[in-house]
Amino acid sequence: METIMIYVDELRTYPGSRRLWCHMATDGDLEELHQFAARIGLSRRWFQNHPKHPHYDLSATRRLLAIRAGAAAITSEEMVKKLS
Repeated sequence: METIMIYVDELRTYPGSRRLWCHMATDGDLEELHQFAARIGLSRRWFQNHPKHPHYDLSATRRLLAIRAGAAAITSEEMVKKLS
């Protein structure tokens, strides 16, 4: 059985927001990403199904919860490579 990895990239401020955000994504089955998201309290409706990089946006607090739950913290550049 292959291990599915969930990744979070670094926090940053995006245009139009003053809050820090990051992305949570997987290089595996999206259903596992949804199950992981539910375990850390995310709603499925927050999922952004972008064709190249489907992901959830996370606040700093949710990012910490994701890491504590087993997500790997990586850079944005690493995430793009893993999901390409």
